[in-house]
Amino acid sequence: MEFKHQSVLLGETIDGLRVKPDGIYVDGTLGGAGHALEVCKKLSAKGRFIGIDQDQDAIIAASARLEKYDQATIIRSNYCYMVSELRNRGIQKVDGIVLDLGVSSYQLDNEERGFTYRADAPLDMRMDQRQDQTAGDIVNGYEERELYRIIRDYGEDKFAKNIAKHIVMAREQAPIRTTGELTEIIRRAIPMKMQVSGGHPAKRTFQAIRIELNKELDVLRDSLDGMIDILDEGGRICIITFHSLEDRIVKTIFRKNENPCTCPPDFPVCVCGNKSKGKVITRKPILPSAQEMEENPRSKSAKLRIFERS
Repeated sequence: MEFKHQSVLLGETIDGLRVKPDGIYVDGTLGGAGHALEVCKKLSAKGRFIGIDQDQDAIIAASARLEKYDQATIIRSNYCYMVSELRNRGIQKVDGIVLDLGVSSYQLDNEERGFTYRADAPLDMRMDQRQDQTAGDIVNGYEERELYRIIRDYGEDKFAKNIAKHIVMAREQAPIRTTGELTEIIRRAIPMKMQVSGGHPAKRTFQAIRIELNKELDVLRDSLDGMIDILDEGGRICIITFHSLEDRIVKTIFRKNENPCTCPPDFPVCVCGNKSKGKVITRKPILPSAQEMEENPRSKSAKLRIFERS
């Protein structure tokens, strides 16, 4: 299966990066190299591009797509190791970083990867297939209260308690092996009238399990400050999120780096000594156009936020 992924907010992201021909740019979620290709097109022979992805299929696809660009270096890793991967290659500062979070169209459409509730496949959902734990291990191994917690917190599903209960009841009869089996269990846990109006009943639970398995929110939360630190003066980080939990983390960390002062509001002068690292370029996130949402329905929940280093 060919690695296909329609890059969301492509023009807006490339504009937001303000690519300098001789600059150094990093894509921490390389995917099929949609954003990467546009960056590489703008680089001179002196420029550098580093693409990082933990998915072997993405690495293969991106390598082929960027083959003619000598400026490009591709690394199989998680973006949480970005700073150390760059240092290992003698890079101390970069001019721009892109993160396009969430799951790629390829991962969703490749049924064997187990990301989608629209087909029956093994419960996998690993973004890095070198990882031992799978979605099946979470579904069959987590205690009911832990399942409830992740479905409530990461899926933001108001039926989380009932879904967790149904999963535990079902696995007591036999292990839950496939996405199809899990989808049916979730259906039984949600009132029929809600299934008619609330989108696919399994969507939120699948999202929750995927986030938990791949530690997506932890990785984002733990990595952002380090990425802002390695930006050169005037360098920018552009982050595309696809749900409110990711967006909230990005918004909060960007704001904290813009205004890190911890002094009480009534202090006449700052005494904490925390200095601003830059400014938030996007007071409100940039959203896809009506045309993009029509052409690519998966872009509907996308939000782009940009921070510039000072």
